[in-house]
Amino acid sequence: MAKILVVDDEKLIVKGIRFSLEQDGMEVDCAYDGEEAIELAKRTEYDVVLLDVMLPKFDGFEVCQAIREFSEMPIIMLTAKGGDMDKILGLEYGADDYITKPFNILEVKARIKAIIRRSSKRGKKDGQAESKMVTAGDLSLDREGRRVFIGEREINLTAKEFDLLELLVCNPNKVYSRESLLTFVWGNKASESGDVRTVDVHVRRLREKIEPSPSDPKYVHTKWGVGYYFRV
Repeated sequence: MAKILVVDDEKLIVKGIRFSLEQDGMEVDCAYDGEEAIELAKRTEYDVVLLDVMLPKFDGFEVCQAIREFSEMPIIMLTAKGGDMDKILGLEYGADDYITKPFNILEVKARIKAIIRRSSKRGKKDGQAESKMVTAGDLSLDREGRRVFIGEREINLTAKEFDLLELLVCNPNKVYSRESLLTFVWGNKASESGDVRTVDVHVRRLREKIEPSPSDPKYVHTKWGVGYYFRV
């Protein structure tokens, strides 16, 4: 049974989301402020955290940052309508995805289920068709354990950062447009004008973690006017 943490100070919204998710067989915990959310996340490893930006005590960005200090559980931010800065800031603090308010509950459920499906597939053995460990230069990627190493040092990536790196590493020298990366990694096409910036933010964060010099990347390269590709 999937475990979901819903964090929002609007109790009617939380009640509606909880009811809908429980109807689909999910186990739902609720928090109404940032402090409570952090404490619950410390006690339980959730399959998805649905996190509102505007919260009492600690806002959603602070909660996201705090969770990232001890867990890579997927986080979906709920942002204000038209709040592009909210979206970008959420991604900068380690969120995996965002949904704009007001939202359709069907979209919320679809995004949550997509993350759970991908996690479930990753949990299954890949069989003989795919290598579990991929090595490129000093970088090693454990596909089954979802771990990344540079030399002997383990690099902590969020779920989306790992998915992005895995796709690029397993398809070296293939250039992906930002729109195609949205489709492959996030499971949705760029339906809004700001969506492709999601990819840019994740690539920048990924480079900051794996590159010796992020401004002069060794692994994740840019094909100007086209997209991104992996090469050692």
